[in-house]
Amino acid sequence: MRLWIKDPIAVLAEGAERGVVVEDGRITELVGKGAEPKAPADRTWDASRHVVIPGLINTHHHFFQTLTRAHPAAINKELFPWLKALYPIWARSVKPEAFRQATRLALTELMMSGCTCASDHHYLYPAGLESAMDIQAEEAERVGIRMTLTRGSMNLSVKDGGLPPDSVVQDEDTILADCERVLRRYHDPGEGAMLQVALAPCAPFTVTKRLMVDSVGLAEKYKCRLHTHLGETRDEDEYCLAHFGCRPVDYLEECGWLDPRVWLAHGIHFTDEEVHRLGRHRVGVCHCPTSNMTLASGQCRTKELEAAGSPVGLGVDGSASNDNSNLMESVRHALMLNRLTYDAASVTHLDAYRWATEGSARLLGRSDLGAIAAGKQADLALYTLDELRFSGAGDPLAALVLCGAYEADRVMVKGEWKVEDGMPTGIDVARLRHEHGAAAKAFLEAL
Repeated sequence: MRLWIKDPIAVLAEGAERGVVVEDGRITELVGKGAEPKAPADRTWDASRHVVIPGLINTHHHFFQTLTRAHPAAINKELFPWLKALYPIWARSVKPEAFRQATRLALTELMMSGCTCASDHHYLYPAGLESAMDIQAEEAERVGIRMTLTRGSMNLSVKDGGLPPDSVVQDEDTILADCERVLRRYHDPGEGAMLQVALAPCAPFTVTKRLMVDSVGLAEKYKCRLHTHLGETRDEDEYCLAHFGCRPVDYLEECGWLDPRVWLAHGIHFTDEEVHRLGRHRVGVCHCPTSNMTLASGQCRTKELEAAGSPVGLGVDGSASNDNSNLMESVRHALMLNRLTYDAASVTHLDAYRWATEGSARLLGRSDLGAIAAGKQADLALYTLDELRFSGAGDPLAALVLCGAYEADRVMVKGEWKVEDGMPTGIDVARLRHEHGAAAKAFLEAL
């Protein structure tokens, strides 16, 4: 069926003034000013109240942390003390059903903000949570969102000189075996895939060098992406110098991770030489502006990284350091923080959109996503300008960012509406809020 999304207020695409035609899950035509679709549409959908942008793509998150938002033990702390406060609580309280609720809520919250594809860096595996990736695959299908299952890992605990408690790490052989299982079961490298898999040792201070190196071998075998935290804080620099005798980027190179299939979370504390080295190897960086401000970690050098050749994407990061899962809000924060870092003229709303769409698609290796263009997957986010905050706005696309759009009115994934009139289809939001809230109470009691 050919659907014409007709006459929007504005579209984030060239030559689509009269809208977009969708067929069989793809964008088949952009309808320009004064034009009609080249072939008759089976249906039209009146978009005259809407601003249309590509579906947003979230490339770094920790879904389980929705259970510990604004937790009294962790607020007003920087990264390492924040982790030390929360690791013991997570170790005792992240059980399979709570994890399912956390995943469902994070995915729903993301999609309601306009996100159509998400990557969750899940690295916490206490006893009983071995099926975490299976739970996330089930919940992504239930919500109807695309997802990169990012099989994280930690095998360096407190007894080994790492940060996490002994109870949440796994041994190398267990990790690698499950990584291969998840890849075989869920990784779909084809165009239009709803599920893909990436491998993601957590960070230099939580995994061994062997795990980093062997993950590269699996990624080459299965043609998947690699992900890790890097360059988030100066504490990490000091840890790497003390334990490995080199800086984090040097360690990454020793492990064989300077490769275009790699994307890094945060990427803040890089020298000029490291920025250029990452760029030469086309290593991607996920900018996480909201959590970087919350934890006072620093400011990602987005402009220098892009100029050097590194793709830059966007992520909300963990919902205990954000403390939400709203990617559209992070688009606004990216604009504001980068203007503070650089200046008001050279960082525009179009840069922030690019990081959240085309840039994020490049990080995940998704050439079929991230733009409104013929042949791309029909993943779209539509917003209205009906709220008081938008009254008087002159540029509709800029207004979504500058005036603070928060929720999409409509979201389409693979040509199907997954959010209608601001509400997700097939999800009882009130029930989800109640059940997730009940699960989260255990984390407050774990103080």
